[in-house]
Amino acid sequence: MPTRIVKRSATLADGRELIYYDDADTRLGPERRIDTRRLEPRPPTAAMRQDVLTGEWISIAAARQGRVVLPPADRDPLAPQTPDNPSEIPDLYDVAVFENRSPSFGPALPGDVTGEPPAPGGLADITDLGLERERVAVGRCEVVCFSPEHEGAFGDLTPSRARTVVEAWADRTAVLSALPGIEQVFVFENRGKAIGVTLPHPHGQIYAYPYVTPRTTRVLESVHRLGPDLFQRILETERAGGRVVLAGENWTAFVPFAARWPIEVHLLPHRHIPDLAATNDAERDELVTLYQRLLRGIDSLYDDPTPYIAAWHQAPVHTGRDAVRLHLQLTSIRRGADKIKYLAGSEAAMGAFVADIVPEEAAARIRAAVASG
Repeated sequence: MPTRIVKRSATLADGRELIYYDDADTRLGPERRIDTRRLEPRPPTAAMRQDVLTGEWISIAAARQGRVVLPPADRDPLAPQTPDNPSEIPDLYDVAVFENRSPSFGPALPGDVTGEPPAPGGLADITDLGLERERVAVGRCEVVCFSPEHEGAFGDLTPSRARTVVEAWADRTAVLSALPGIEQVFVFENRGKAIGVTLPHPHGQIYAYPYVTPRTTRVLESVHRLGPDLFQRILETERAGGRVVLAGENWTAFVPFAARWPIEVHLLPHRHIPDLAATNDAERDELVTLYQRLLRGIDSLYDDPTPYIAAWHQAPVHTGRDAVRLHLQLTSIRRGADKIKYLAGSEAAMGAFVADIVPEEAAARIRAAVASG
């Protein structure tokens, strides 16, 4: 971690971990107030059940039903605490990361589980198939607060603050990957009510899964069939074509050949990197510049901010490290100024996507928006 970005660890009133990441140019002092709230005990770790038809695991996290939805600014649970707002973060901060109070996975890890259902027994157990298989949904879910401001997104941050967020992503990826029972770490940001965001506060999340996700499993199958250099071949093909929207010394952003969504941009590093923790300082520095340019270009497509999902696809922790390359998939359901692509029969039921916009046309429009931004 760059010496000027400082990491400070703390604990919330119910025992959850809280980590502050102070900007290189922070104006904050080193001390942080202690969380003195009286909180209910954390809900028990959810169970997950296997769909025998697909082999996929579904976490049954009923405690999530009670989470806050679109609170007013003075009750923002991600803002620094005030006498009138007993929020999750007890003091001023630049970037803060804490364990989700209502997680989809965790807080239990395999060694914490006794009784039934059991904890997952590793990849062999997870990939086995059978009727009514159930396991404890071990793992961890974290919230990453990009700023103490009530509204905004990654593209709105100062370069210094954005660099701190990237550092936090990389650090948490390394820490979570080292936890027992974790098979994949997923960093993401949901932005906009149309996506289903329940808090306008600028933030993202990190999931540490006890399995390799279905999407990555499919990618591994493709790499197995086509060769370990598949991502490099994709990158070279895209850089030689007409769908590139932004490029630097270490990263290239492009609309993929078979884009599913009206707005879809992938961002790949030029060398093989399994995850954010493996990026170097030069790659992180350039990522801040390119990624913010991309997000601001996407926002300038219309008169109001574009809803999106920014998903960092990382290699699994224990398999496919040399096969899966870190990459961002930025997608939006917005297909016009007042039009949304809803997942209806074909997409939602069968997973058979029908694209509304030709990828080359989308690339040209996004490229122009990025260039003028």
